[in-house]
Amino acid sequence: MRFATLANHYGDRYAHTICAMDGRIDCRERLDHGLDVSFLPAPAAAAGLIRRVRAYRHSLRRLRPDVLVTSNWGSIEWAMANATVRIPHVHMEDGFGPDESDRQLRRRVLTRRFVLRGATLVVPSRTLWHIARDVWAVPERGLRHIPNGVDLHRYAPAEQGCGAAPVIGTVAALRGEKRLDRLLHAAAQLARGHAFTLMIVGGGPQRTRLEALATALGIGARVVFTGPQPDPAACYNLFDVFALSSDTEQMPLSVLEAMGSGLPVVATDVGDVRRMLAEDNAPYVVARDAGAMATALQALLDQPERRRAIGAANRARAVAVFDQEKMFAAYAELFG
Repeated sequence: MRFATLANHYGDRYAHTICAMDGRIDCRERLDHGLDVSFLPAPAAAAGLIRRVRAYRHSLRRLRPDVLVTSNWGSIEWAMANATVRIPHVHMEDGFGPDESDRQLRRRVLTRRFVLRGATLVVPSRTLWHIARDVWAVPERGLRHIPNGVDLHRYAPAEQGCGAAPVIGTVAALRGEKRLDRLLHAAAQLARGHAFTLMIVGGGPQRTRLEALATALGIGARVVFTGPQPDPAACYNLFDVFALSSDTEQMPLSVLEAMGSGLPVVATDVGDVRRMLAEDNAPYVVARDAGAMATALQALLDQPERRRAIGAANRARAVAVFDQEKMFAAYAELFG
């Protein structure tokens, strides 16, 4: 999503060749039609590591791009391939999947230390910046901290909620590390004494399991699964409180979008989330526990004026720090 935002903003300044490592190119729908974009198929996983790296090396030598941009651990094979080709390389790290939510895998740490030595490493969070410097041993001269930004014209406050009962909302891929089961358990605890609707915006492999869990917890009638939305901006204006229940994040765009939309946030204490939010929101950043989330949600549901005040403070902080124009300027300088 960030790449599509950057590519659309810079327009014809760059041509792009994109390799989706898992073969999925759904996000091309977000790209402006006038962009110079081509897609490079990835070798099949069954080809084996050595053959895949050789294929990427061949592609780099054939294409000779001005800049190689890789994203996260899933694209590390391109960094391996570039070791002998030596295209100027920008590597972006946004965080960890469920297999590294509690601790990093030593093999990946050592691989990053070796193959990212000649790259410029971009991270959106201070948490990742310290990991890159202290754990991956990336020299500070090769590190860039560029916070994510959002379009604060599209994500703007409106009259919150869509009915008499307050709406707790989240926007997330329905994957394991997002721990939407935790949010459902928190909602089940709240349901004993509060009227509310829980709206889950997004698609993913866990939808069937999560729908079954909501029914088993007795809150199926209170939970709305919208499925994936091409443009989720309008969804935030249906929420009264935004909830993030993840086990692992660094600088989630959904939290920035909620802040831009003038919402209070109840979130697990992961990555830079506490740093991102306004100071008034700090009491509602809690442990990775359904009970803690339920308590924080209850406090906000019981205090509509408090909700609005925190939402206004989050909007002000988003305007001051996380406007996407700052992000555009930082990446333009980097790529330039």
